[in-house]
This record gives sequence, C-alpha cells and structure tokens, in this order.
Amino acid sequence: MRIGLVAALLALGAPAAAAQQFRQKDFDAYVRRGLQVLRVPGAAVAVVKDGKLVFAQGYGVRTLGDTGRVDPHTLFQIASNTKAFTTAALAMLADEGKLSWDDPVTKYLPAFQLYDPYVTREFTLRDLVTHRSGLGLGAGDLLWFHSSYGRAEIIHHIRAAKPVSSFRSRYAYDNVLYIAAGEIVPAVTGQSWDDFIKERILTPLGMTESGTGVAFLSSTPDVATPHAVEKGKLQVVPRDSIDNTGPAGGIVSNVSDMAKWLLCRLDSGRYAGGRLFSERQARVMWAGQTILPIGDASPPLAALRPAFSEYGLGWFLRDYRGRKLIGHTGGLAGMTSQVILVPSERLGLVVLTNGESSLMTALAYRLLDTFFGTPPTDWVAAFAQAEQLERAQADSIVRARGSTRDSLAGPSLALGRYAGTYRDELYGDAAISLENGRLVLRFSHSPAFVGDLEHWQYDTFIARWRTAHIEDAYVTFALEPDGSIEQFKMEAVSPLADFSFDYQDLLFKPVTR
Repeated sequence: MRIGLVAALLALGAPAAAAQQFRQKDFDAYVRRGLQVLRVPGAAVAVVKDGKLVFAQGYGVRTLGDTGRVDPHTLFQIASNTKAFTTAALAMLADEGKLSWDDPVTKYLPAFQLYDPYVTREFTLRDLVTHRSGLGLGAGDLLWFHSSYGRAEIIHHIRAAKPVSSFRSRYAYDNVLYIAAGEIVPAVTGQSWDDFIKERILTPLGMTESGTGVAFLSSTPDVATPHAVEKGKLQVVPRDSIDNTGPAGGIVSNVSDMAKWLLCRLDSGRYAGGRLFSERQARVMWAGQTILPIGDASPPLAALRPAFSEYGLGWFLRDYRGRKLIGHTGGLAGMTSQVILVPSERLGLVVLTNGESSLMTALAYRLLDTFFGTPPTDWVAAFAQAEQLERAQADSIVRARGSTRDSLAGPSLALGRYAGTYRDELYGDAAISLENGRLVLRFSHSPAFVGDLEHWQYDTFIARWRTAHIEDAYVTFALEPDGSIEQFKMEAVSPLADFSFDYQDLLFKPVTR
C-alpha cells in the first residue's frame, strides 16, 4: 500500500502544505472502520489541494475472499462520473466553433426523436445533459442495462418514452439522453466518443491507466470486483456492461488518474501541456441549469441538507458549511464513486469503492470536514444509521403489502394461457413460456432478464430473476371481457430498487398467442 502511495506522489508532484495538517493514520483507521460498518470490501481515495496531490491510498481488497489489495492504481468503473467527461468533450467542440450548447439536437442527429414533436424540435444539446427533458426518473434505463442494444438503437427507442412532466419544468435524472450527447461527438468529428475521450482528454492529462468499456478492465489484473449485500450476505455480483452506455457511465479509472482530472478541473481546464477547454466553457459547465428540489433529509444526515441544489452540465452544485461544492456520484452494480470539488478552497477529492453502500459519501464529507478545519462528524455512523432507517421503512412497506395479499386468490386463467410474445413500445419484446408447470419470463434483448413467475394473487405474479442482483418485479396481467389477455404491467417489489429498474414505464401487449 505504501508503494502505491509513493508512486502516485511521484506521478503528480510533491505533497501540498495541506498534507502537513492531514493526519493520514487517523483517516486510514476511519476508512478501515467504514469498510467494516458499511460492508464494503475495498476503496481508494485521492485528495488534491492548491494544485498538488496531497494524498492517494487504497484500502481493503479488490475481491472478497482474495488477498489482492486495493491500491491507488486499482481500476474501478466510475459510472456516472463519466458524464463530466462527456460534457467536457462537447465544451471542447464548442470552443472549436463546431457546435453550440443551444443548437437543436436534430442538427447533428437528424433521426433523434422524443415522444412530443414540439419537444423534439426544440430539444438542444444543453437539454441533453441537464435532466430537464420531461421524461421520468431513469426513463429508458432498461434499454441499456444488461441489454444487446447498441447506442444508436437505445436512442431510437427513447422516442416511445412518454413524458411525466412539462418540458424544462422539472428535474429528473436520465442516462439515455447522455448516450445521445455522446453520439454528438462522432456526428461532429467522425471519431467515436470512446476514441475522442482517450485521445483528447485521457492521453493529454496523462491518465494512461484509464479507458472506456468493459474490455479495458482486462488490461491489468489490478481491477476491483463489484460486490453487494444480497439476502443479508456481502458477495460478488455480476458486473454491469457499460459499452452501450459509455457517455453516461462507461469510463474505467483509478484514483491516481482521477487526481489528474481533478487538478485540471480546478484549474479551469488547464494542465501541464496546455488546456482542454476555455475558462468560459469551464464557467458554463459549472453554472446551474436545473433546480433540484430540496427535501427533508434523513435525521442522521440533517447537517447535509443544502441551502441550494442545482445541476449544471454534467455536475451537481450545492453548498456545505458555507462553501460551494461541485460534484457527482456514480453507481453501477457493486460499484460506487464520488467526486467533489471545492473551487474556493482549491480542493478536490475522489472516492471509489467496490460496494453499494454510502461509504464513498461518508468518506468524502469526513475529508471535507478535515480540510475545512471544522469539528468532524462521524459520517460513517450517520450513514449507517440512515441506511438502517431506510431499510426498516422499506421492510415495513413490503410487510404491509404482504398483509393485504389474498394467497387463496388464484389466477384467472390456466397458466398456459399466459404464455406468448408481448411487446412494449419502449423496450421491445418479451416472451412468457410454460416450462415444467411454471411460467418463465424472458426479455428478448436482455439475456440476464430471465425470471420464474411466482404467483402472488389473482393475476399478479412476481418475477424472480435467475441472475443475481436484478430487482424482482410484480407482473400484473389485465384481461379483456372475453377472458383474453389485454396487457401486463410491471413494478419493482422493493421500495429500495434502484431507479434504473424502471419497470413502471413498461406496458407489454400480446403480439401472438
């Protein structure tokens, strides 16, 4: 672990003066406790201050049950922290006069279409990256999640997603539109998003250990494995494919390289060899575009409730202890990431973990307290308590629903009559078959989505997916007056299901019987 730290320091220069105030042993002990309390196998952390690297370190193991240690060079999927790279790419092209943030998307992607023709016509590049489209939270995520659809196909299908609010009236996080934003790059340059990111951003910054896509993970054995708690047990979970969602979440990196990215962003796009983008574009990306609602925080996290909260171009903007924070989180199956920049303090930090708890945020705010010189809060304990409260509330909801179940109310039809091919306008086809006396649901474009339909009550079943870490879903059939099947809808069983399991947006109707 010490060798990794020394290597990172040599790569980025001598430690800043702030390092003298940073008690590494105390933080090391805090991280080790966090790994245990919040049930995460490994993490990596880096801090930059005043233009220099202060600290880079790995903790824990890459894979549960193995001896390989996390170090500053261990690769993680950074998930949605990729979005800031995508907006940086567009900012660079704006500097070159090749596009404008307020150009219509159809100028570059003529086939781009949303549900409403007016919105399609008015939709700009800025709209692609500011989560104000009118679509629902995570709309279309099942198009990319474990699917065989390519980026162009995903963008084509999103035209069937019905809006849930007025255009530009409300914040709702979206991944699919960032995939479309990435496709602007080849439309303008003739170069793929992946190649552009590598040649125009990663290579100039010296981020030589970073790349895009799942295949890049095979470039070294120093790779973190995704983990999550399943049925009360911490275990390895299948890695999300990120090739088709590249511009929204496809970068693979480590804290050694990410520190270079933080230094560049804190210096308005400058780096040792030149500049990625202009100061003007740096300001544009960090200017608030979409207001986020500020709800009541969980009691243990009340101190984190901001006075303002906005989304810029690939960045969240908020305040903490009187400072403006620029940051983002990222999450994929068994992987989480946190980046926070504090321009007024010339401070930046990154936390990467191979688990699904809120450890990355707990560590980030512990570091902010330390560098702000304020009395530190035990954020590990606070987030552990908040997670416990959240689980208790979810369990209560599930129990309440179970208490109203009529387990004696059987299905209206013989099981074989539910079998057939069904089609949803947004996703595509799904097939239900009767196998060994049991119904089995298969999503045609998502090989991991194979589930046994367990009867719940009446014409509602629960899809118990055979692939670990896919959220179970209620499947409810509606019948025509003649007893034939009209359609089926879906809904996540757990209130804690990630929003990317957007089953509620699907409405499957029979194609063949």
